[in-house]
Amino acid sequence: MKRAYMAPALAISAAAAITATAVPAMAAPTAAAAKLPSVNYDATLLASQLDPGRPGTGTTSGAKASVLLVEKALYAKHLLAKKYVDGSFGSSTVKAMTTYQKKLGYTGCSANGIPGPTSLAKLGAGRFTVTNKISVGSTNSSYGGKRVNTRSKKMLAAADAKYAGRITLTQGEYHKGVGASAGTHDCGGAVDININGVSTTNRWKMVKALRSVGFAAWLRTPAQGFAYHIHAVAINDADLAPAAQPQVWDYYRGRNGLASHGADNTPKAYRAPFRTFEHK
Repeated sequence: MKRAYMAPALAISAAAAITATAVPAMAAPTAAAAKLPSVNYDATLLASQLDPGRPGTGTTSGAKASVLLVEKALYAKHLLAKKYVDGSFGSSTVKAMTTYQKKLGYTGCSANGIPGPTSLAKLGAGRFTVTNKISVGSTNSSYGGKRVNTRSKKMLAAADAKYAGRITLTQGEYHKGVGASAGTHDCGGAVDININGVSTTNRWKMVKALRSVGFAAWLRTPAQGFAYHIHAVAINDADLAPAAQPQVWDYYRGRNGLASHGADNTPKAYRAPFRTFEHK
């Protein structure tokens, strides 16, 4: 059963005052620019991770109008067939976005079909503006000596603050060739966490802490074919590897994020509402 994602209202901060002597006055926006529609990047980003898994042309609540603007721009560039301009950021839209990213010169994790704020702004030039931007930041940050991007680092620190122990990574991000992980760590947003010596109760508490700050997180077990560890994927990370992207949808619908798409093994007491870091 589909569950609608309602993007929470975002606070709008006032612009800092700038004195006329410090910085020259900026010209007022042209009438044409002022009338451009806006794409909610936050909601569109989530749609690009959820809609490909939806049956038919299902859409993410709060994202359809923005996705339509993106699809119309891709259609105008002859990258997306008109029949797919439907407000659902499905696999055809992901493919079209990947092609566009490659045309811009992006490769690897930056050409994964998930719209980045820069590529989306370029796509929307003269068509739409982009609001509610999210950035992964530096891709060379670290947490406990393991490579992660800046956003993941902040998320892990937030989860650590909720968990009574210490979250220690065994596997970071942007690490290709992790055989058992099927490519989920090739790009950003996916980490594995050490739970050796951690009690069963505290393992579940760690899963809940991770979920409460915006990770899709699961306890992996020998019964699933793994040594005990926690696998976590940052929801709304624009750098997710193609293998990690479907795990967000699996988590959203209460599944285990594995090829079996089995039921989530997390006890109900340690589950958390579906959320992103920006709306935790």
